[in-house]
Amino acid sequence: MRLHMDWRDIPSLSALRAFEAAARLENYSAAARTLNVTHAAIAQHVRALETHFGQSLIEREGRRMVPTPAGRRLATDLANGFAEIAAGVRTLTEARREGPISLTTTRSFAENWLMPRLSEFWSARPDIPITISSDDRVHDLRREGHHLAIRYGRGVWPGVETRFLSRANTVVVAHPALAARLPETYAAAAPEAVRMLADLPWVVDTSFGELFSWLTVQGLDRADISATELSSSALALAACRAGAGVNMQPYAVVQKDLDEGRLVLLLEQCDTELGYYLVQQPGPLPTRVKVFVDWLVRCAAYC
Repeated sequence: MRLHMDWRDIPSLSALRAFEAAARLENYSAAARTLNVTHAAIAQHVRALETHFGQSLIEREGRRMVPTPAGRRLATDLANGFAEIAAGVRTLTEARREGPISLTTTRSFAENWLMPRLSEFWSARPDIPITISSDDRVHDLRREGHHLAIRYGRGVWPGVETRFLSRANTVVVAHPALAARLPETYAAAAPEAVRMLADLPWVVDTSFGELFSWLTVQGLDRADISATELSSSALALAACRAGAGVNMQPYAVVQKDLDEGRLVLLLEQCDTELGYYLVQQPGPLPTRVKVFVDWLVRCAAYC
């Protein structure tokens, strides 16, 4: 049975690392270079441990710093313990490199853009498994263990690296039957187009702030449209497909619906700064993740 360790009984890990290196190398300067600290820091850590244990752990013999019998026992135990820690870290790191690619993105993007295209990648690279977390929350990649995220915005988020994936022109769409209720004089380029759209029922995702910003630019208020408010983009889009109301979405999300006639395009509002971005932790990607990223970028450009 593994016993609970009381860290109050353990000297600082920095001191233990310094002592193990000094005992193994029998030289304070060499230990300092190994740990990227100063000679004085190594000596201070060793003295602190000798005070803690109440006995000498290293003695000078000529130009060498040689462990005492007690110091050698401690150094051996520490080396074994650090080796166990290193093995645990290595096992987890290798599992992350060799396990499935973990991707998080919004429900709507996963359903409407990613999944219809992903079978191509799986067919070409069955050796690279992928797990997808479809969630509208913004994840901390490091804390939640994701290799990648695909997020909607302007590509500027702290602490991560981003890469442009797809333009996200914002479009207003509706079921063909609902669109048919617009006046015959409706034209997307006409000054009164937005007012005409405001007369139709809407279904809106309350978290999609771009809609309300766009309304303000058009001189309208949130109260100027009759809207059913839903808690996610996926729900709003499903209601729009059913003819319940007009909806605003990034073009990439509804492109397939438009191509296949389930929805019709009523208005397009371009914003060159908005788009879908690949998000990753800083640093190089594992090879298999880079293969997937390269495919995503090519797919966004051509398919």
